[in-house]
Amino acid sequence: MPKTYRTQQGDTWDIIAKRQLGSENLMPALMEANLAQRRIAIFPEGVILNVPDLPEQTKTEVKLNLPPWKR
Repeated sequence: MPKTYRTQQGDTWDIIAKRQLGSENLMPALMEANLAQRRIAIFPEGVILNVPDLPEQTKTEVKLNLPPWKR
């Protein structure tokens, strides 16, 4: 079963990507999985988003590209 996330009032793409995928830099993958909502900047409560299942390698690569204080 695909993973989903129910938004909270005030959520933004980068906040959701950080909480659900581990890095705000994975925001494009989150947006790509939810094209119908891509024009929303600040979410209301209760929007159901699909959370992509990314390989650990992708998550690791993103973290390696961060400056040391953000790892």
